[in-house]
Amino acid sequence: MTFQVSPGVNTSEIDLTTVIPAVSTSSGAVAGPFEWGPVLSVAQVSNENELVSVFGKPTTNTAQTFFTAANFLAYASDLRVVRAANTASRNAVGNTSAGAATAVFCPNEEAYEANTSLNTISNSFAQARFPGTLGNSLKVSVWANTSSALFSAWSYSTLFDKAPGTSYFVSNSFGNATANDELHLVVVDETGAISGVAGTVLEKFANLSKATNAKNESGESIYWKDVIFRKSKWVLITGLPYSAAGVAQVTNWNVAANATHKFEQTEGVQTVGENIFTLAGGVSAALTDGDYIDGYDLIGNAEKVDVQLVMLGAASNTVALDVIGTIETRKDCVGFLSPALANAQASDATTSIINYRNNWLSNVSSSYAVMDSGWKYQYDKYNDVYRWIPLNGDVAGLCARTDTDRDPWFSPAGLTRGQIKNVIKLAYNPTKANRDELYKNGVNPVVSFTGEGTMLFGDKTLLGRPSAFDRINVRRLFIVLEKSIAKAARSSLFEFNDEFTRAQFVNLVEPFLRTVQGRRGIYDYRVVCDETNNTPEVQDRNEFVGDIYVKPAKSINFIQLNFVAVRTGVAFEEVVGKF
Repeated sequence: MTFQVSPGVNTSEIDLTTVIPAVSTSSGAVAGPFEWGPVLSVAQVSNENELVSVFGKPTTNTAQTFFTAANFLAYASDLRVVRAANTASRNAVGNTSAGAATAVFCPNEEAYEANTSLNTISNSFAQARFPGTLGNSLKVSVWANTSSALFSAWSYSTLFDKAPGTSYFVSNSFGNATANDELHLVVVDETGAISGVAGTVLEKFANLSKATNAKNESGESIYWKDVIFRKSKWVLITGLPYSAAGVAQVTNWNVAANATHKFEQTEGVQTVGENIFTLAGGVSAALTDGDYIDGYDLIGNAEKVDVQLVMLGAASNTVALDVIGTIETRKDCVGFLSPALANAQASDATTSIINYRNNWLSNVSSSYAVMDSGWKYQYDKYNDVYRWIPLNGDVAGLCARTDTDRDPWFSPAGLTRGQIKNVIKLAYNPTKANRDELYKNGVNPVVSFTGEGTMLFGDKTLLGRPSAFDRINVRRLFIVLEKSIAKAARSSLFEFNDEFTRAQFVNLVEPFLRTVQGRRGIYDYRVVCDETNNTPEVQDRNEFVGDIYVKPAKSINFIQLNFVAVRTGVAFEEVVGKF
C-alpha cells in the first residue's frame, strides 16, 4: 500500500481465495476432407445433425473422416472439426452473361472478407460459400422489379408477401427523391445433391436493399451483400446482376442512398425483373498429406485450441507421425490412431498390425498416443450403404464418455466403460493368443464377445518402456493434474518467493489432490514447496519450485482366481495364505 503523508484511513482488498480451476477433459478434434464447410477454420460441433449442417453429408471420399467425427459424437458432445482441402479445389461461381468468370479457391468467410480478389470477381454474380463440387448444385434467383403486376411471373413469388419496393430506411430518409432499393433473393438446390430433391429452395431473403447504408428499424444493415454474408449458409455475393440488355452488369446498385439516386432495375433476362445464376465450376481436389497436416496444425496451438482427444481417422503414416509429434509438443492431449484397413483385413492381421506398429511407428514411444486394433463395419444412413470406418473415433469417444460417467483417470476399457456402438462386424476380431501379441506391442485390441458386445479390451499407450505412463488412465490423470495446477500456479507469478507465497501454494494444491484421491485417482500424494527446494540460488534466479509427488491409481489388467479344494475336516484358517 502507499505511504500516507497526512492522517487518514486507506482501505485495500487482498484476494486469497484462489482455487484450482476446472479444466476441460472431453473435447475431441479431427481434421480431414468434408463435402462442405469452412476450410482451415476450427469449428465446434456438438452432435451429428450439426456436423451434417456445417460440413455436409458423407460421400465415398469423405466418409472415413465424417464417421470418425460422428462416432465420437455418439459418446460425447464437444468436437472441434477442421476441414482440410487441396488448394486446387474451387468454389462454384454464377457467371453473368457478359462472360465466364474463373472459379477461385475461397476457403472460408475470413478469406472472403479480407481479400477483394475473392469478394469482387469480374463477370461473377455469386459464388458457393465454400469450395467443392457440392456448390455446383446451387442456383441463385434475384427479383428486383417493383411492379406488383409482373411479380407473379416470378417462379418463387409465392414465397414472399409482395413485390419488393422501397425500404423504410430510404423512404424515411429521402422521401420520394430516391426509391426502389429493395430486392428478394432465393438460393435453390437445383440438382438435389444437397437436399435430395431437385429444385428445393434452401434459403429465401426478403426485402434486402441495394443501398450500402440501408438499415432496418433496429439499426441492423439490410444491404443485400452484407445480409447474404451474415446469414446465408450456401452463397456469397461477388458482383452485380445483369443490366436490361442482359450483356453487362447493372451500375446503379451497391451505392449509398442519397436524395437523388434511383435504384431502378425493371428488366432482366429470363423474366422481367428476374436474374438467374446457376453456379458451376466447383472442384473437390484430392487431399495430399500436406493438406491433412495443415488441418491438424490448426489444433497444434494449445493456447488457441483447447482439446484433449485428437483422432487421426484414416490418416496416412506420414500424417500420423506428424500429428503425434505435435501432440508431444502440446503435452496436454492424447492422439488416437488405427492401423490401415489393409492391415486389419490381412490374412495374418495380427502380424500385419504389429508390423505397422513396429515399422511405420518404430520411432514412436509416446504416452500421448493410443493405438487400437482395427476397423468396424457400420451403416451409412445418408447413402444407404455399409462402410468400413477406423475405430479411433470410438476409442476417443469412450474416453470422453468415461470423463462424463466417472473421471479421466478411470480406464475407458472393459465391459463397464468400453462398449463400442454401431458395430455390424469387425474387420479383425483377435483371439486370446492374438490379443497377447498385440498387447505386448502396445496395440489395444477391440473384441466382439458373443452375447457381450464389442468392446475396447486394452488401455495401453504407445510408450515403449515399462512405466506407469504406459496406461491411458495414468497419462490422462497427469494431464488433468498438470493442466489444472499450472493454471492455478499463475497466481504466484510476480509474487515474492517467501514463506507466505510457498505456504499459499501448498494450501492451494493439497485440497485439490485430496479431492482427486477421494475420487480414486491417486493412492497418495505429497506437496513440497519450502526452503529445501526453493534455495537462495533458486530465488536469485527469480524461480519458484513446487514438487508434487503422486502415486497414481492403477487399472486392473490381469486377474488371478485361485480355487482351492479343502478337505472337510480342515479349517479355512489353516490353509488361507499358504498357497
